[in-house]
Amino acid sequence: MKIQKAELYISAPGPEQYPDGQWPEIALAGRSNVGKSSFINKLLNRKNLAYTSSKPGKTRLLNFFNINDAFYFVDVPGYGYAKVSKTERAAWGRMIETYLQERDQLQGIVLLVDVRHKPTEDDQQMYEWLKHHELPVLVVATKADKVPKTKRPRHVKQVKETLQLAAEDELILFSTESGEGKDAAWKALKQWGASEMKK
Repeated sequence: MKIQKAELYISAPGPEQYPDGQWPEIALAGRSNVGKSSFINKLLNRKNLAYTSSKPGKTRLLNFFNINDAFYFVDVPGYGYAKVSKTERAAWGRMIETYLQERDQLQGIVLLVDVRHKPTEDDQQMYEWLKHHELPVLVVATKADKVPKTKRPRHVKQVKETLQLAAEDELILFSTESGEGKDAAWKALKQWGASEMKK
């Protein structure tokens, strides 16, 4: 994928601020510290397009990134951050749920999990919710460089079994350090809007 343009288009609190038009949208979901921003930056060959913070839970809006004037990446607020109030977590949940359920332009969701650890209860609930609503899912297991190659099969098996990963859903090992999984991720994402994604 040749990235000719990548920019933050809008940070939207609700449907009234979502972009107009029919460009395909790909949402990215995961825990607050799983590396969503780093994943976006690595895919797009940008260092600081998506804001990475040492303090999890900074993304509080839906961030729409315009890619090549062809499609959007949509970074949704990370879940499972304990220092956020229950009221705020509930508001985020409603915002995310509204977007995922009602946005016609949404083509699929990238669910990011940390391959080093067993998926959390929040990860499991998110995956179950996406499957219940019959939304296309790509699971990206981040921080692969932190796991020795000899131990990776066991970690991958743990992720698949904990999530009860459906046969039709792909799991990709990914590292922002080495770039491992980048080409595989683009190949999978192109299936969700290949004709609109400029090469």
